[in-house]
Amino acid sequence: MDLPLPEAVRAEFGHSTTYLNTATCGVLPRAAVAAVRDLAEAAGSGLLVGSGDFGRVDRVRDAFAGLVGVPPQRVAVGSSVATHVGLVAASLPAGAEVLCPEDDFASVLNPFVVRGDLKVRLVPLELLAEAVGPDTALVAFSAVQSADGRAADLAAVRAATAGHGARMLVDATHAVGWLPFDASPYEYTVTAGFKWLLGGRGVSYLTVSREAQRDLVPLHAGWAAAKSTDDALYGPMPELADGARRFDESPAFLPYYAAEASMELIGRVGIEAVHAHDTALAARYRAGLLRLGHEAVPGTAPIVSVPGLAGRQPALLAAGIVTAARAGSLRASFHLYNTEADVDRLLDALSG
Repeated sequence: MDLPLPEAVRAEFGHSTTYLNTATCGVLPRAAVAAVRDLAEAAGSGLLVGSGDFGRVDRVRDAFAGLVGVPPQRVAVGSSVATHVGLVAASLPAGAEVLCPEDDFASVLNPFVVRGDLKVRLVPLELLAEAVGPDTALVAFSAVQSADGRAADLAAVRAATAGHGARMLVDATHAVGWLPFDASPYEYTVTAGFKWLLGGRGVSYLTVSREAQRDLVPLHAGWAAAKSTDDALYGPMPELADGARRFDESPAFLPYYAAEASMELIGRVGIEAVHAHDTALAARYRAGLLRLGHEAVPGTAPIVSVPGLAGRQPALLAAGIVTAARAGSLRASFHLYNTEADVDRLLDALSG
């Protein structure tokens, strides 16, 4: 049964601030902190178990696959979104057109830009679907914008790319964990695991469709990408793993230990309950901002940005209210450990 929010959930966390900054980094649950501590102490004691457990990484892979509606064979694990996007960028032929929104997150754009031999075309997010053309090879963009919570029209972009034979790469970092999200329609999705999924930095996920797996070259393949890791420690790899695991990086075990505990908590709460909770807090904040005479960037996501208020972030932090300053705006982001009292405390601080 889903846990009621927020009382049962808040006991899972030990933070001492009014933390409204999940879009920068999520708060680790107590169980995740304990899992990291146990592994670190085992490593520090010279115990064999301190070297980490690949079985735990595979359980995290399975949990993520279930959350985004794809089989585990479509999920690769890694350390960062930029590394996953770079792998996709390397697969494109010279001269290919990549269409992206203006001012999307750097990790989505730069791997294509720095190649130097791709045609990267930038358009406003709202015009993304209609900008897809016959020369477009790939559309790469965030499902929800990091800076201000604006949501892309995924269905419209999918229809446009299907009509022109283009592929899609969706950065789901600011969607998965609070928004019900289905990765199955897209050739590629990338997701950082340290924000809404409450894992540590060093956890990321790449989903690859069966068709796209045939075209993607595992350029950073190490022994962890082998079909049989026991036979791949030295010399050329006998055979790559089946499915997307061939695109795995060797995992950083500490954050993956945290991720297992965090994914278990999200699974117990239920993504629908998290979505309802997070968006209700954002709606309460938006309504309060209007009463104070401030207008947030329109949207319904639990990422709420207010243009012109970035300068308030240091004073809020000094008062124990953790937010972020992004692109000239004050950004607050609400997640399952937050309450209405947190929202009201922020509003009271802004009114003063």
